[in-house]
Amino acid sequence: MSEQSTAVEDEVAVGPSSADPAGAAAPTVVDPGTLRMALVVGGLLVAVLLGFGLGRLNPRETVPGAMTPAGGTMGGAAPVAGHSHAPGTGAHQHDGADADDATGLSVTSAGYTLVPLTPEMPAGQAGELRFQVHDGERKPVTRFAVVHDKPMHLIVVRRDLGGYQHLHPTMAPDGTWSIPLTLAQPGVWRMYADFTAVADDGLQAAVTLGVDLVAPGDHIPRPLPEPTRQAVVDGFTVSYDGDPQPGTAVPLVFTVRGADGAVPTLERYLGAYGHLVALREGDLGYLHVHPEPELDGAAVKFWVTAPGPGRYRLYLDFQIAGEVRTAEFTLTVA
Repeated sequence: MSEQSTAVEDEVAVGPSSADPAGAAAPTVVDPGTLRMALVVGGLLVAVLLGFGLGRLNPRETVPGAMTPAGGTMGGAAPVAGHSHAPGTGAHQHDGADADDATGLSVTSAGYTLVPLTPEMPAGQAGELRFQVHDGERKPVTRFAVVHDKPMHLIVVRRDLGGYQHLHPTMAPDGTWSIPLTLAQPGVWRMYADFTAVADDGLQAAVTLGVDLVAPGDHIPRPLPEPTRQAVVDGFTVSYDGDPQPGTAVPLVFTVRGADGAVPTLERYLGAYGHLVALREGDLGYLHVHPEPELDGAAVKFWVTAPGPGRYRLYLDFQIAGEVRTAEFTLTVA
C-alpha cells in the first residue's frame, strides 16, 4: 500500500470519537481489512470517473480514406479526434465544439498551425498562394484525409466579405500546399484552411484554421448588402426558405430556376448537390455546411445551426452543365 494510503489509514484509525460517559475521548478502532477494501473501491470509482471525463474531452469516430503525400489513400478506418466524417456523409456542418462557436477564428487549433508562405500578394495580379500546416512539433503535416472528394478545402474572402473564392490546392511531398490565386482588390483578406489531418499514430482531427493575407494598396471596405432571400447569378435565380437560429438545427432549402422559370438539372459537385459556407460579419467566424445526400424534390436542403446572433454572408456553390456557380446572400440571425 502507498504512503498516501497508509497516512489515510493512520488518520482514520487515531481520530477521536465522541466522549465516553466519563468525558474522556476514546480512539476509534477500524478493522484494517475493511479499510483496505474501502480504499480499493474508492480508487476504482475515481478511475472510472476520470476515464469518463477524458472520454468526453476526446470523442472518437472513424473515418476511412486518408491521403498520403503521393496522393493515395490509406485503407481501413482510423480513429478520429473531434469532428470528422467519411466522404458522402449526409447533411452536417463544420463549426466549433459548442453550439455558439464558429471556427476559422484562430491560426492554431487542436495542435495544428496554419503557416502562410506568401502572406502578401499584389492586388489585381495573378500569383501563387503557398502555405503549410504544422503539427505540435512544428513539422509540416503530409497526411490528410480525403473529405468530400478533396484533402483540402480553401476559402479566400476579403474581410468585408466580398471576393469569395472556394479553392482546392495541391500538396507537394514536403507538405507545401499551393494554388494560383488573384486577390482582385487591395485590402486585408481572410484565408481559411478546412481539412482533416492524419497524425503518425493514425489519429485524425478535423480542423479549420484562419489567417489574414494582405494585398497592399488603398482600400475602402464595402458595406454588407442588405438581407435578401434571392440572388441572381449567370441568369439563374436562387432563392431559399428557412430562418437559422442559434443553438438549433433549422432546415435551409435552396431552389434554383433558369431564366425561363424552369428548374435546371443540378449536378453533384464534390460529392454533393451543393456546398454552403457562412461567414459572420465582424469576427468572420466560419461554417461549412453540407446538404442532405439527395435532393428535396428539386431543392437542396441544408441543416444549419447558427453560432450566435449577428449578420452572416451565405455562399452557395452549385453546379449545372459542368460549371460551378456561387450565389451570395446576406442573412440576419436574431
